[in-house]
Amino acid sequence: MTPPDSFLTAFFALPQGTLTGHAGDRHYVASRSVLAGGQSHKLVAHELGGKDYISLNLYLTRSGKALLRPCEMPAEKVVEFVLSLRPNVHI
Repeated sequence: MTPPDSFLTAFFALPQGTLTGHAGDRHYVASRSVLAGGQSHKLVAHELGGKDYISLNLYLTRSGKALLRPCEMPAEKVVEFVLSLRPNVHI
């Protein structure tokens, strides 16, 4: 699936590494990794105190196209999650 531009903007705004945040009324711990010299990206999130799980890979092709590959879940679920995820601000 080619993700919408709004997804790409939200995804690349997330910091690399581990973060906590919320999507809707659920709280998550998530990890964003960059692999293969920036051509491959992975996001994994676990709901804190719950059972929800998000996992996706995002590939950037040589032609500049982005390919979203959710891991065993609908693409709509991962797109909605990334668009709604709000990282916690730590001071």
